[in-house]
Amino acid sequence: ALIALMRSVHELLWAILFLAAFGLNNFSAVIAIAIPYGGTLAKVFSELLDECPRESARNLRAIGAGPIQVFLWGLLPRAIGDMSAYSFYRFECAVRSSAILGFFGYPTLGYYLRLSAENVHYREVWTYLYALIAIVLVLELWSARLRVRMVIR
Repeated sequence: ALIALMRSVHELLWAILFLAAFGLNNFSAVIAIAIPYGGTLAKVFSELLDECPRESARNLRAIGAGPIQVFLWGLLPRAIGDMSAYSFYRFECAVRSSAILGFFGYPTLGYYLRLSAENVHYREVWTYLYALIAIVLVLELWSARLRVRMVIR
């Protein structure tokens, strides 16, 4: 129920709520993004773990391994590649969402983008857009390299 509640409210609504409750600060922006994204990650991770092959886990249980050992050595290695790929995807989404929070006044890349657009400094607008694209591309390259290392062959 807690995870469903976390996922059910969009980060923009959390941002408005925290803006009203705590004012304009970085902490409220981070929490506004972390709550729904954390709920989504928890839901997807649980599904990935539920769907991974169980042979290793059954074999470990058969030789007397405890629940934590079964999880760490039987289930997690099977799902870690997909979990890391999805984590990086959601992190990329969170970076883009943080830019959107700038339009509410939070000091993010989106805030500076909005200020530049309002002041008709279009070269700065393009620079901020290029910076956002570069950040997303770097995250994608980093994610691809990590996935290659984590894939079980």
